[in-house]
Amino acid sequence: MSGARLTPPGGALADFSGDGFLRKAGRQLVVTVHGAMRVIRLYPPENEAVTKALDDLAAAAGAILAREQELEFRASAEFIFVNATRLRLDLDNYAAFSQILSTLRACGLGSFRAIAAPTARDWLVFLSQLMAQAKAGEELPVADWLERLAGAGVTVFDLGPPQEVPQDEDFQQRAKEAAKRTYAQSVAVTKEVINSVRMGQATSIKKIKRVVQSIVDQILNEETSLLGLTTIRDYDEYTFTHSVNVCIFSVALGRRLGLSKLQLYDLGLAALFHDIGKSRVPLAVLNKAEGLTDDDWRWLAAHPWLGVLALFHMRGQQELPYRAMIVAFEHHMKTDLTGYPRPVRPRQQSIFSRIVAVADGFDAATSRRAYQTVPLSPAAVLAGMRDNPRRGFDPVIVKGFINLLGVFPVGTLVVLDTFELAIVHASSPRPEALSRPIVRVVSDARGNLLYPGHLVDLAETTSTGAYRRTIIKTDNPERYGINIGDYFV
Repeated sequence: MSGARLTPPGGALADFSGDGFLRKAGRQLVVTVHGAMRVIRLYPPENEAVTKALDDLAAAAGAILAREQELEFRASAEFIFVNATRLRLDLDNYAAFSQILSTLRACGLGSFRAIAAPTARDWLVFLSQLMAQAKAGEELPVADWLERLAGAGVTVFDLGPPQEVPQDEDFQQRAKEAAKRTYAQSVAVTKEVINSVRMGQATSIKKIKRVVQSIVDQILNEETSLLGLTTIRDYDEYTFTHSVNVCIFSVALGRRLGLSKLQLYDLGLAALFHDIGKSRVPLAVLNKAEGLTDDDWRWLAAHPWLGVLALFHMRGQQELPYRAMIVAFEHHMKTDLTGYPRPVRPRQQSIFSRIVAVADGFDAATSRRAYQTVPLSPAAVLAGMRDNPRRGFDPVIVKGFINLLGVFPVGTLVVLDTFELAIVHASSPRPEALSRPIVRVVSDARGNLLYPGHLVDLAETTSTGAYRRTIIKTDNPERYGINIGDYFV
């Protein structure tokens, strides 16, 4: 490697939020790179579609070079940077981001920099080599990449390896303690507010806003610890822990989808209040363990609009975003509007409502409740949300949620081919390895339980390239006397 600049002058990674040109031009570059990769995969080089896509890519790169006199494209964790400016991920470019990030990781590359303006042919050779190597599933050292490109007559790219951000044990322990404080405070304040609404008493929106700000800050700082605490699904405190869990899932998902910090605050507030209407549903209905009557179901189906009324009452006392009312009203409507309440005029479920609906559906299905004594496994719930369109979830949001949690979500008990038991601790940082999460091994091969166990990356391989451990199946933790929450506190 010939020393590509990986950080801006001054050493610290810059965001340059005011640079509108780079954000717009960088997004265009991502879209044109992705488009060129698609047509190169489908058609021969002489095809007109390939020619046009490569010309568009050369023009997009040339525009940045002409304005900035440099062009560096870098992947770091879940983000893409162009000339050290972080590009915003949203629903429109989600597929492009994911494809490019996974391709670069599979090839063992973290960045490329244009030394001179790349021609259409330069891009053709470079992207073709990238996709072929990614398909082979083998990482190459940077020196080998440069030699390979030079052999094809392409010398305008300077390449760099992936950059990993190390996190020492002290940092992780501090993050874990901060997450526990945030979670406990969030449940306590949510309980106080919901009970106040139930009793018809005045409540403080400021307390809730401070809770949401803490959750957003924690997610932006280190989301793994807070996501892990969502596994503490307290049966007796379900109403309150559920609201907090939905808030955490929604904010983490919103972050993956590229929402700004202010948007995450609004989303978190809406998520925390999404079920506030249940405070006006009789406790005898909410806590009923036996079969629900038609009248009981009518009460439950009324909680969206009852939530709007409760929030309107709260808004009369202090400022509360209207988005929270919209989410309370829409989160059970489904994308095709076949859910409840049925709209009286044409409408479209808002993006916040779609995010909260996915988070709400997942947490509810994986929790024990009065009328659901056997919760479903997280992996089974995600599969149903993805594969069953009748559930009414936005498929793009669900895809983003699976990318956040992994195929085996945090808190899933898995059986390994070594006969050890393990609890999923975090999803793999590599999108192409979603089925190989980081797990905490909690038993030996003979079934003897371990506490606190030890972390293992299931993507780890031996010297021969074979995986050291592989998940055989998921299982019910109660079968082994394991309380999942004990391993996250």
